[in-house]
Amino acid sequence: MAINVKLSEELVAEARRRSVVDHRSVPRQIEFYFKMALIAEDNPDLSFSLIREILLAKSEPATEEYIFG
Repeated sequence: MAINVKLSEELVAEARRRSVVDHRSVPRQIEFYFKMALIAEDNPDLSFSLIREILLAKSEPATEEYIFG
């Protein structure tokens, strides 16, 4: 369920700037950073770049099954 949330103009402006670079809508950019924050809190030993790479990899469709051996 979607709800309206009041955010500071500064936060929205920064999300807008970064959303252009990452090719996301402003709401999707804010959702992305929220997910990053949750993962970072649960895994303080992981770097921001590693968390970002994990999220990007999870969002890509699997091309083929990997066979070990």
